[in-house]
Amino acid sequence: MPAHRVEVVQNFPFSVDKLYAYLSDHEKLGIILPAKIRRIKDGQGSVNGVGSVRKLTLPGGVSLEETVTKAETNRLVEYTITRGGFPVKNHLGIMRFSGDAKSSHLHYTIDFDSALPGSGWLLKLALGSPIKAGLKKLAKQGV
Repeated sequence: MPAHRVEVVQNFPFSVDKLYAYLSDHEKLGIILPAKIRRIKDGQGSVNGVGSVRKLTLPGGVSLEETVTKAETNRLVEYTITRGGFPVKNHLGIMRFSGDAKSSHLHYTIDFDSALPGSGWLLKLALGSPIKAGLKKLAKQGV
């Protein structure tokens, strides 16, 4: 079991179907992550679904690829780093969605280990802070 967890809970003043459509679209994730993001492989059944791969280029030029491993419309997206990402290893991101036609809720966890002893807390901060800020921004501005 991974040693570190980023956990973010955020409510939104718009429907769960709008939230899911927005956050499951690889090209739109730039609002919650300080990275250039593009889909490099379409998924099975839908372009952003299971098997789809996105490439993230982070500040400083570091890049990694994430692959969607599970997707349930308006309920769940799971993904893992499949290329790059050092020093993050054993990564699993899970977005759980709930809500109705008027409001929605996101419970987002990222579990991981660090390949560099003692750096997990810094990686947790580097991952969690921009995601929290980006989700708050999304809740305020809408989709």
